[in-house]
Amino acid sequence: MRLTVTVAAGALLVLPLIALAAGSDDTEPPPATQTSTECVKGQVWDEATKSCVDAESGLLDDDTRFRAVRELAWAGRPEDALIVLAAMTEGRTDRVLTYIGFANRKAGRIDEGLAAYDEALALNPDNILCRSYLGQAYVELGRIDLAEVQLAEIRARGGSGLWAETALQSAIRTGETHDY
Repeated sequence: MRLTVTVAAGALLVLPLIALAAGSDDTEPPPATQTSTECVKGQVWDEATKSCVDAESGLLDDDTRFRAVRELAWAGRPEDALIVLAAMTEGRTDRVLTYIGFANRKAGRIDEGLAAYDEALALNPDNILCRSYLGQAYVELGRIDLAEVQLAEIRARGGSGLWAETALQSAIRTGETHDY
């Protein structure tokens, strides 16, 4: 009985890590908050103080910064998203690099975006969100053949039916990419 409980508890601890390894699969645009409606360049809304604070502030954790990055990218503020990404304390993880790639791509710096995606995938080849964004970059460059390679990788890595697959599949079909 004790072994069963221990194994079950261990599985519950590992499952979220497996999901993170595959990358985010958030299918909805992030909701607008004061970060994108009130805060100025390099600032993030801090719920505790009910004010905009610099992204480097010790009041913020990386998950709060990450949500702000996603929101700013969706709001069409990729340069602000890059400022917040630079303040992340977790370092150049595949999560951070994925969004560095995304924000650079949305800011028109495709080569920098592609380099960040490559670095993210070198750290975590199973990051299907990164693969979706990389494939969408290829669609923007007119390289559908390379986008289809990323689509196949997403499927091979368990991403069938997830946002990463459907977003890239749609981009290949329509030529329109996503902002989140």
